[in-house]
Amino acid sequence: MRKFNIRKVLDGLTAVSAVASASSAAQQQQAGNRETEIQETLQSEHFQLCKTVRHGFPYQPSALAFDPVQKILAIGTQTGALRLFGRPGVECYCQHDSGAAVIQLQFLINEGALVSALADDTLHLWNLRQKRPAILHSLKFNRERITFCHLPFQSKWLYVGTERGNIHIVNVESFTLSGYVIMWNKAIELSSKSHPGPIVHISDNPMDEGKLLIGFESGTVVLWDLKSKKADYRYTHDEAIHSVAWHHEGKQFICSHSDGTLTIWNVKSPTKPFQTITPHGKQLKDGKKPEPCKPILKVEYKTTRAGDPFIILSGGLSYDTVGRRPCLTVMHGKSTAVLEMDYSIVDFLTLCETPYPNDFQEPYAVVVLLEKDLVLIDLAQNGYPIFENPYPLTIHESPVTCCEYFADCPVDLIPALYSVGARQKRQGYSKKEWPISGGNWGLITQSYPEIIITGHADGSIKFWDASAITLQVLYKLKTAKVFEKSRNKDDKPNTDIVDEDPYAIQIISWCPESRMLCIAGVSAHVIIYRFSKQEVTTEVIPMLEVRLLYEINDVESPDGEQVPPLPTPGTGSNPQSIVPQSHPSTSSSSSDGLRDNVPCLKVKNSPLKQSPGYQIELVIQLVWVSGEPPQQITSLAVNSAYGLVVFGNCNGIAMVDYLQKTVLLNLGTIELYGSNDPYRREPRSPRKSRQPSGAGLCDINEGTAVPEDRCKSPTSDVKDNSFSRSRSSSVTSIDKESREAISALHFCETFTRKADTSPSPCLWVGTTLGTVLVIVLNLPPGGEQRLLQPVIVSPSGTILRLKGAILRMAFLDTTGSLVPPAHEPWREHNVPDDKDEKDKSKKRRPVSVSPSSSQEISENQYAVICSEKQAKVISLPSQNCIYKQNITETSFVLRGDIVSLSNSICLACFCANGHIMTFSLPSLRPLLDVYYLPLTNMRIARTFCFTNNGQALYLVSPTEIQRLTYSQETCENLQEMLGELFTPVETPEAPNRGFFKGLFGGGAQSLDREELFGESASGKASRSLAQHIPGPGGIEGVKGAASGVVGELARARLALDERGQKLGELEEKTAAMLYSADSFSKHAHEMMLKYKDKKWYQF
Repeated sequence: MRKFNIRKVLDGLTAVSAVASASSAAQQQQAGNRETEIQETLQSEHFQLCKTVRHGFPYQPSALAFDPVQKILAIGTQTGALRLFGRPGVECYCQHDSGAAVIQLQFLINEGALVSALADDTLHLWNLRQKRPAILHSLKFNRERITFCHLPFQSKWLYVGTERGNIHIVNVESFTLSGYVIMWNKAIELSSKSHPGPIVHISDNPMDEGKLLIGFESGTVVLWDLKSKKADYRYTHDEAIHSVAWHHEGKQFICSHSDGTLTIWNVKSPTKPFQTITPHGKQLKDGKKPEPCKPILKVEYKTTRAGDPFIILSGGLSYDTVGRRPCLTVMHGKSTAVLEMDYSIVDFLTLCETPYPNDFQEPYAVVVLLEKDLVLIDLAQNGYPIFENPYPLTIHESPVTCCEYFADCPVDLIPALYSVGARQKRQGYSKKEWPISGGNWGLITQSYPEIIITGHADGSIKFWDASAITLQVLYKLKTAKVFEKSRNKDDKPNTDIVDEDPYAIQIISWCPESRMLCIAGVSAHVIIYRFSKQEVTTEVIPMLEVRLLYEINDVESPDGEQVPPLPTPGTGSNPQSIVPQSHPSTSSSSSDGLRDNVPCLKVKNSPLKQSPGYQIELVIQLVWVSGEPPQQITSLAVNSAYGLVVFGNCNGIAMVDYLQKTVLLNLGTIELYGSNDPYRREPRSPRKSRQPSGAGLCDINEGTAVPEDRCKSPTSDVKDNSFSRSRSSSVTSIDKESREAISALHFCETFTRKADTSPSPCLWVGTTLGTVLVIVLNLPPGGEQRLLQPVIVSPSGTILRLKGAILRMAFLDTTGSLVPPAHEPWREHNVPDDKDEKDKSKKRRPVSVSPSSSQEISENQYAVICSEKQAKVISLPSQNCIYKQNITETSFVLRGDIVSLSNSICLACFCANGHIMTFSLPSLRPLLDVYYLPLTNMRIARTFCFTNNGQALYLVSPTEIQRLTYSQETCENLQEMLGELFTPVETPEAPNRGFFKGLFGGGAQSLDREELFGESASGKASRSLAQHIPGPGGIEGVKGAASGVVGELARARLALDERGQKLGELEEKTAAMLYSADSFSKHAHEMMLKYKDKKWYQF
């Protein structure tokens, strides 16, 4: 523990705002003396930055593989990412450093390893026997482009096909090339006059490992005899080949072609196909060929003991099915099922009972990898139902527009949300268990509840259980259902504020204790929700319309602007008739035909049935003013103890009493200042220039610039950062300057003026020009009186100044502990009145966890204010700035949060220049400063958030959430928390050859590949052909973790953890894996076929 005194802090007081610097030195000294009592426990060694887990659907998937023994699924992406899935809750994310697209993945079945082939012509061997998989070897091809790979089951020789039509062979033990090469001209000889094209398929005959089937793109297929080094048969077809598959007996194979046909060939009849099928072709009369169809991109041929084989294919639809969705076709006997998919098919795999290619395959499911989804089809049930997907892959069901993260929530929240969400589940899924069931869960070392809330472009909100580095959807709320959907062409101008997605969520304000939820949408609408476990039908949706405009009339002097008298609450009995106006002179309907007093969306006027969960309390909409649409909402706050919601935009601020359904405050930003306005503002010209709204919030595709106010610092110059604001030139610089938006709002119970002797309820308002203003709330007593008497709202006159737009405010008590805003505990509202009445007055009393309510007069509080440029700690009630920290000079802070960690609190900031920083409170000492990632797009800026216990997250791609931690303790425990992908499993026994097959030949023929491909037989490969690159061997790059404030010891410990060499974890299987490789490698081939546990990796 360390005590802090005020030492050099007084030096910083010269730069404090005019209000604070007017205080006497004696007051400052007194504040300083009091400050010495606060003990700060957080030190830099409590902090360390590392990524924890990545959730969601792999963005832009490109490859798929499955280990049928380990039951692990692997997905590769176009950006070089690798995602591995085991049983629900066991997931892993890895990244190829080059970022090149993954074109193919091949498991070393039941060996805990995986080969990836990339578009930059590299091969990588991944070790999956550690919690964080790592690359053991890489091989970079220099002269040829990789197009297809094949690794036979229980073999260490990988066949690699190239664009030139050649096949090279790689030893996966040493990751070196064999001298054995199959050249394209030798393979086809004189069967074709032209080059046969790239290799599109390689596989060995299931019954004879010495025969290799090679498919060339042009339509030629060759059966190559590996021993005699010549082709046994050549099969030519005039249509290009996309894929090839064997019948398990090795006597037939099937090819899929670019004209939508399948050809089945008998191995010993190369002259013509045994059968040609056009699955989706219209059969014409007169025996003519069916019309050509779209290419069949992939086919699989799977046999069953009991019945007909399955032929499963993707593509092949006829060309006249325009607009038809992508399909997977399952042909079984005489039945053909066409299964429509929501997105285009990237790849599919049939899951079979056996890993042996020479046995009856017994398919039981099909994994279909779509562009934006993963579907598993149950082949064993009639109608081929799909399995219910247990992975959190639906984050992007509608594009994510904002998210919030809450760690250490009330323990009853997740069960409550789960119980209402369970009713929303779809029916009709397969009754079987999810078949991807490999791996083991990690140890749960974090026991606190965590919730993530995502807001989406279609107006939906999803609540996720994010406890213990897992993710599971709990409940989905559709906010758009309160609005009329059908918009005629005449109504089009209504939604001018955005081009599309008028219901998109922009801001979420949630109080976990009271369960009150408030959202702000892109069409300048705010909806307040209450949580209920009862179903209810709302006859009339409570609604308010607010006319919030920014205007300085030309005739008035800007200097003499006074705060107008506040409107009296409760001016109308019907909430729907209330249109509060702060400028009566401009509020009448425009005579020149301009749209006026009309909201952007139309609320339904029919009764609304509301299921258990979140139910509408009130809808508030900003209206058009004299032909100008309402500006989008920039900040929002709700308080359950006060029954108030407040929101602001670049025109001003509005406060609503949601219990009485009245508007309490409706002021232009300038009017908040009264006569204290520090800016000389020019009057606006009579014709208002239409300010472009920040539409395009939902446009989160890569590489699109989003003109969004909340992401670009209004105060920083364009040259500060690579982001320039694409603003319309019609908005003059004077108008830009005077458009001061509300950027932060915080309800609290604190000292509002210097002369205050006790704290009282108030609202702190922060603006984009760095001003903090305080509004006093005079609340009536609880119970019945709260609903009958008006809430009185008045500006306090207190003004504080910081550099840059205000982002976040919080309050500390005299001991330096966080003072959370007052809240009302949750209770069920939809219960009969008589039962509820006697508890009402007792339960409605606000619960403030703040120690301030019982403070003595002599005790003070501290306001912590974070802006885009700096942070200040201000002593209250004296309003002296006692600590100040300039966070960044050249960039700006995108997100700042005051969070708890290790029984203390700190300020965490994410800057646009990619730095993550933390500061102690109240002294604002720097504790962590790590360059994490540059702000590459607006999506990161819009979704980055910190929460308690050292947790943070952001949307790393349109479909994935990346979680990270800045807590040293979590970094240390991460290894234990992560699941294990590899578990020791016995390889199933090989199929029995049977007595007669053994006697008379037949059955599977084995091949001594070592003899053929080893250096002694085939010689050395050309050195210039490929270059071997040793992998990091499991020591993952500790870039994020290696921050300047973490000791060498911690880094070394992390490295040991990541290599799976932590002493406590050296169990027998790990030790065997690490230390037996050398002795086994000499005899690897023989031993591998006989004994499962003899491993042959070289680490």
